Amino acid sequence: MGSTGTVLRELRGAQKSAKGVSLYSRYVNRPAGRVLAAGAYRAGLTPNQVTLISALFTYVALASVALVEPSWTLAVLVYAALAVGFAFDSADGQLARLTGRGGPDGEWLDHVVDCGKLLLVHTAVLISFYRFGELPSDAWLLLPLGFQLAAVVTFCAGLLREHLGKPAASAQGPSWAAAPAAPVSRVRAVALLPADYGVFCLVFLLLGAPGAFRAGYAVLAVVHTLFLAAFLAKWFRELKALRAG
Repeated sequence: MGSTGTVLRELRGAQKSAKGVSLYSRYVNRPAGRVLAAGAYRAGLTPNQVTLISALFTYVALASVALVEPSWTLAVLVYAALAVGFAFDSADGQLARLTGRGGPDGEWLDHVVDCGKLLLVHTAVLISFYRFGELPSDAWLLLPLGFQLAAVVTFCAGLLREHLGKPAASAQGPSWAAAPAAPVSRVRAVALLPADYGVFCLVFLLLGAPGAFRAGYAVLAVVHTLFLAAFLAKWFRELKALRAG
């Protein structure tokens, strides 16, 4: 087992392409995940165990949103747990590529945890609104449901796009192996920031101010809905082009 520095260097050489990735994921979450992956490797953890650690941090944080009255202390703790959980979500894939221990079971588990996260995060907000929100109108209770719909459809449609587009990409080998040759648009990386889960988690820092949290959450809901429309149109065109080709 090599030193932590050696492991980190090997992890840097086994990264996914930065194409289509926001600046947060590229410069914050992936590097944090790389450090956690190195630590997990040194501790002898498997990628699936790292996935479960990610789920533990994330699900406990979201349960707290639903069950604990909002406060600034809760805001900091929830954000910290969500950010750590997201970093571990990056670490499991990096560890799998480093050790060659990835497989369909790990990919399946990772997607199940991610799907549960997307359902639970907006359900937790809905419960918090209902229990603690003192809402101006009951119509606010519809907002988490709409946000949840946009998030889940984006997630499922993205997975289908990746799966249905695999025949065209399979000849290029693993996506991380082709990373150096992939063109990366800094403008696109900035534009994708509002749709990044890590950026979304920042809104929970406003839990101590319910009105500000509602406003920030509503803005993100609108932005994610607009991104969903753009992504669906883009993915449909790409899949149609694959058929024509």
